[in-house]
Amino acid sequence: MVFNEFMTDMVLTELEDAVGRENCSTREIDKITHGVDYFWLSRMWADRGKIMPEADFIVSPKDAEETSKVLKIANYYKIPVTTWGGGGGTQGGAIPVAGGILLDTKRMNKIYDVNTDALYIECGTGAIYKHIEWAANEVGYATMHYPSSLTCSTVGGFLAHRGIGVVSTKYGKIDDMVLQMEVVLPNGDIINTSSAPKHAAGPDLNQIFIGSEGTLGVITKAQIRIFAQPEERRFRGFLFQDMAGAFKASRELLQKFKPSVMRLYDEAETASLIKKIVGVEKKGAFMNVAYEGCKEMVEVEEKILLDTFKKYGAEDLGSEYGEKWWKEKITFFYPGYMMDLPQMFGTMDTIAPYDKIEKIYWAMKKAIETNFPYVKFIAHFSHWYEWGCMVYDRFIVDKDHVPEDPHEALRLHQQIWSTGVRTAIANGGVVNDHHGVGIKLGRLMKEQYGPAMQVFEGIKKQLDPNGIMNPFKLGL
Repeated sequence: MVFNEFMTDMVLTELEDAVGRENCSTREIDKITHGVDYFWLSRMWADRGKIMPEADFIVSPKDAEETSKVLKIANYYKIPVTTWGGGGGTQGGAIPVAGGILLDTKRMNKIYDVNTDALYIECGTGAIYKHIEWAANEVGYATMHYPSSLTCSTVGGFLAHRGIGVVSTKYGKIDDMVLQMEVVLPNGDIINTSSAPKHAAGPDLNQIFIGSEGTLGVITKAQIRIFAQPEERRFRGFLFQDMAGAFKASRELLQKFKPSVMRLYDEAETASLIKKIVGVEKKGAFMNVAYEGCKEMVEVEEKILLDTFKKYGAEDLGSEYGEKWWKEKITFFYPGYMMDLPQMFGTMDTIAPYDKIEKIYWAMKKAIETNFPYVKFIAHFSHWYEWGCMVYDRFIVDKDHVPEDPHEALRLHQQIWSTGVRTAIANGGVVNDHHGVGIKLGRLMKEQYGPAMQVFEGIKKQLDPNGIMNPFKLGL
């Protein structure tokens, strides 16, 4: 619809009736603050004095019932709806590029239950994840989901983008931590997924909505698993002469037990960030390993770890570096350590089996550094599985090589991303591992999936025939 002044006021009164006048806004300041997330292009655009796409209405429902009312209004008028959590996304998934309604979830922050029998927390998806971690801690448990944005991102944000934390090797990604969800469909219907995951009663509905980035509906409530606090957590730092040895050692180790943390840094990142934060001043590839649980098991796992890594020539650096890494794990993302404007930067995380992951790393490094000689490429490997792992590869463009003109800066950013991700796909990788797709990578989804993309498109068309939910995201 065309939003003339009269119809804007008409729609606004309906939204106010649905969620309360105090929970609706058309103020310019609210539109601006909900138009820039951690997506580099959105921040650059604003920094250069450009106006980002803005929503027409900022709406904050308190629960599924109010969310349902909002979506029914949106469907009737065919108004786009974009869901907003903490604004910490890096892919532009929460930017209201089509205008319309910006649905801010942060009023849906209630913790309904901390169930120590069934071992879950039930909460609204607008809850900051650190808050549910505190709730678990109060009864002696933990969520075991510790991403860098733990203190500022919402439960719904992690679900929407299939997020992951630093202890995922042992405990899994966010989709492994969810038991049940409440979802409001685009037509306003409220549904609940099965109370028991891993069932055989048809496809798992959780997996349809997790990672859908608000394109299929709004997740309003979730049951998140909690775990007993480990009796003991130990750390060990190692130095490998090359990454090939580290991959062989890690693959063998994961056939024996699952550490909670495994972080392998390439030589470039070992020589830069790791030297700066952890203090390792040696040439090679630094790896930190954490293992935890009851004391007896930790003792056994430590022996297995040391014996296995010794076979592949790893230098044992003891516990000091590993403990410092754990203490400073969030420091990597603080000012002074994290990349930031006026630099251009990005993280092109991909995941693949062991027989492809190192090949992907070298191919991406070559492609980026050959086509863009002024770009620095560094990486570490984390979030390991029995079958493979993820490369967390980053590019950095110093400010002197970042175009001042915002249009040219956008063009360069897109060119680097296309080069890197297409190289990953060509060598057996994927578009992204855990940051999501958003508007940044949507154009590459069909290149990854080919004819299989019609499955996603079919689900989208069935659930959202008017195409109102987060348009132009996820390649849909």
